[in-house]
Amino acid sequence: MSSPIVLSGIELAAELNAATAARAAALPFTPTLATVLVGDDPGSTKYVQMKQRRCREHGLGSRHVHLPADTSTAELVAVLIELGADPAVHGILLQHPLPSQIDERAAFDAIPLLKDVDGTSSAAFAAAALGQPGHRSCTPAGIIRLLDHYDVELAGVDVTIVGRSAILGKPLAAMLTARDATVTVCHSRTRDLAAHTRRAEILVAAAGRPGLITAEMVRPGAVVVDAGFTPGDVAPDAAEVASAITPVPGGVGPMTVAMLLSQTVDAAEAV
Repeated sequence: MSSPIVLSGIELAAELNAATAARAAALPFTPTLATVLVGDDPGSTKYVQMKQRRCREHGLGSRHVHLPADTSTAELVAVLIELGADPAVHGILLQHPLPSQIDERAAFDAIPLLKDVDGTSSAAFAAAALGQPGHRSCTPAGIIRLLDHYDVELAGVDVTIVGRSAILGKPLAAMLTARDATVTVCHSRTRDLAAHTRRAEILVAAAGRPGLITAEMVRPGAVVVDAGFTPGDVAPDAAEVASAITPVPGGVGPMTVAMLLSQTVDAAEAV
C-alpha cells in the first residue's frame, strides 16, 4: 500500500486561528478566556500556559486562577460561579485532570453553558447529543473539523472509537452519530478489541495508552485518528495499512486549541 495521507492539523488550525483573531478584533471589547488550574501538575501547568499564550497571540484576553492542590469541591465551585457571573469573562476552561478529592462532575457543571467553551459540562454534552445550540467539546469538535477539511465521508461510515472519556470518546460518539455515522465505542472492558477495530472505516484512538493500536488491528485503507498524547495511541506500523492518519504531534492537538479560541469568540459574540 502507498504511503497514507497525513491529516495535519497545523495548517488548518492556523487558518482557524487567523479567522478567530479577525473576529476578535471586530468586537468592541476583548473576548476573554479564564483558565482555572487546581494544583501544580507539570503537564497541566504547561497546557494552561500554552493556552494563555495562544490567547495573547490571537487577540484574546486571558485571566488565570491558580488554586492550591488541597482545594475542596465547594471552594472550586465557588470560584467557577464567580467567574460565570463576571461579564468581563466570556469563556471558562477548567484544566483537567483534577485532584482526587474534587468532584469533577460538580465542578464542570458549575460552569454556565454559555461560557463552557471547552464543552465539559453535562449541559454541553446533552446539547451535543441532541443537536442543540451550545459549545462542543474541543477535541471531538477539532477531530470532526479535521475530517471535514480532508473530505473524509462520515455519513453511513463505520467508526470505532477506542476510549470513552467524558471529554473525548463519549461526546465524539454523539457528534459522529449526529453526522449519520455508525459508531462503536470500545473501552477497557471490551472483549476482543481488535475484532472491533478491524471493522472500522474510521478508527479513533483515544484511550491514553501509547502504542495501543498496531497495524494488525487496523482495517486496510482505514482512516486512523490518533487522539493520544505524544508519542500517541497508534503504533508507527499502523501507517503501513491506513489510507490516512493524523500525526502526533501536529494532528489533533493544534485543532483542540484552535476550537477553544474559536468558541471563546463565539461566546463573546453572543453577549
